[in-house]
Amino acid sequence: MTDAPQLKLFNSLNRQLEPFVPVHEGEARVYTCGPTVYNYPHIGNMRAYVFADVLGRTLSWRGYKLTHIINITDVGHLTDDADAGEDKLEKMAARQKQSIWDIAEHYTQAFKADVKALNIREPAEWSVATDYIEAMIDFAKKIEAEHCYQLESGLYFDVSTVEDYGRLARAVTEEGEGRIDTVEGKRNAADFAIWRTTPAGETRQMEWDSPWGRGAPGWHLECSVMGGKLLGFPFDIHTGGIDHREIHHPNEIAQNQAFCGCGGLDDAAHSGAKTWMHNNFLVDRTGKMSKSSGEFLRLQLLIDKGYHPLAYRMMCLQAHYRSELEFSWEGLGAALTRLKRMVMGVDTVKARHAELVSASRPSAPASSEQPEPSVQDESWTLKQVQGDDWGKLAPAIEKFQAALADDLNTSIALTALEEALTIKKVEPARKLRAVAAMDAVLGLGLLGLARTDLRIRPKDTILTEAEIEDALERRKAARAQKDFATSDAIRDELAAKGVEVMDGDPLGWEWKLG
Repeated sequence: MTDAPQLKLFNSLNRQLEPFVPVHEGEARVYTCGPTVYNYPHIGNMRAYVFADVLGRTLSWRGYKLTHIINITDVGHLTDDADAGEDKLEKMAARQKQSIWDIAEHYTQAFKADVKALNIREPAEWSVATDYIEAMIDFAKKIEAEHCYQLESGLYFDVSTVEDYGRLARAVTEEGEGRIDTVEGKRNAADFAIWRTTPAGETRQMEWDSPWGRGAPGWHLECSVMGGKLLGFPFDIHTGGIDHREIHHPNEIAQNQAFCGCGGLDDAAHSGAKTWMHNNFLVDRTGKMSKSSGEFLRLQLLIDKGYHPLAYRMMCLQAHYRSELEFSWEGLGAALTRLKRMVMGVDTVKARHAELVSASRPSAPASSEQPEPSVQDESWTLKQVQGDDWGKLAPAIEKFQAALADDLNTSIALTALEEALTIKKVEPARKLRAVAAMDAVLGLGLLGLARTDLRIRPKDTILTEAEIEDALERRKAARAQKDFATSDAIRDELAAKGVEVMDGDPLGWEWKLG
C-alpha cells in the first residue's frame, strides 16, 4: 500500500486547511463545547457531537493518544448567547417547579443517553461547570487588573485589551451586533460578562461569593477554565457548532490570550488551541428544530417514529461536517436504507466466513477450534492498516484513508466502505477486517448490527411483530393459492395499522413500520 496522506484539518481561525501537528508528540488533546443541560438536545445539537466523535476516532485511528473533554454547562448560560436574558437553567427550574440541580441532572442523563444511542464514544472526562467555580474565580482574579472592569451587574472583559479580538468570527457583523447585550456602562459593545452579580433583592439557586459580589460565572469563562485546567494551554483542537464561532469562541479566545499573556492571533497557539473546528448547521424546513416549538426534533422522536438512531448518524456522515445538512424524513429514510444495505452486505460476508470456517474443520473437537479473526471495530489504528495485506481491497482502503485525511470527508469514506463490500473474490476474513478497520472511524457498529436491530417499532403502532409476521404468513399462503382478494385485504388491514408491506423489496425486509 502507498503511505497514508498527512491529516489536514480546516482551521476556522485562519479559514484554511492545515496539517495536523500535535502540541505534544504522539498526543491529541481536544475540547468540545458541550450542552447547556436545561432541556433535551435536538438533533441539530447532536450533529456537533457526531462530528467531534469522528474527529476523535480519526485521531485515535491515526495512532494518537487522545484526550477528549466535553463540558456540561449546568450554570451561567443565558437565554441569549451574548450575555442577555434569563439564565436558562433558572428559567426551566422555575417552570418545572424543581431544583435547578435536579433539572441539570435529568437533562445531563438525557444527553448522555443520546450520545450512547448514536454510538458516540465517551470522552476522557465530562467536565461539569459547577465543579470549577473556585478555578473560575481564580482565573478572573488573574486577568482582572489588565483586562476587566466592574459594573453594578458584574465583572466585564474589555475586548480592546487583547489583539485581534473577533478574528475567529472575521469581525462582528451587523447581525452579530444585534445579539450583543446592551449593558449601561460597558466600554465597548462587544465587552462580555466574566462574573454576573446577582441583582439586589434577588436570589438564584446557583450563586457563589466572589470578590465582585455574590453571583455566578459568565458562560464564556467556563470553557476557558476547564479547557486550560484539563488540557493545558495551548491544546490541539477546540470544536463546536458554527454558531459558537461568532461570539462564544471569540470571547473564549480573548480570555485565553489575557490569561496566558499572549499576543496576536497570527500565531494560532495564542488563542488557547492551535486549531478551531466548527460543524455547520442542520437545517430543518419544518420549523421543529427549535426547543420552543413543542414537539421539537430530538432523537427520541426519530426513534418513536420507527427510525434507528444510527440512521441519523449515517445521515450526518453522508455530508461533510462543514456543509449545511438539510433534515427531512425522506432523507432519514434513505439513510436508514443505506445502513440496511451495509448491514446486509456485512451479514453476507459473515455467513460466508462461517461456512468456510466450518468446512475447514468438520471433525475437529470444540477445544481445538481456532478463534474468529479479530474484527473489533474500536481497536484498529492506521499502523495496523498500513501493515496488513489487503490484496484487492487495497484501493478501497487507500481511498478511505485519503478521504479522512482531507478534513474528515466522511461522505467519500462511506463510499469506500461500500466499494470494499462489493469487491468479489476476496477472502471473507480479510473483508471483515476491512469493514472493522473503516468502521473504527465511521462508528456505525456494522459488525454488531443485525437486520432486526434496524426495524424499530413506532410508538403508536398497535400490532406486535408476532402479529405482523402471522398476518404476512397468511397473506403469503393466500397469494400462493392465487386468492388475491384475501391477499389484498390483509395488506390493506396491515396498512391501516401502520405496517407497509413491501412486495419485491430488494433489501428483503418484507415489511416496515410507520
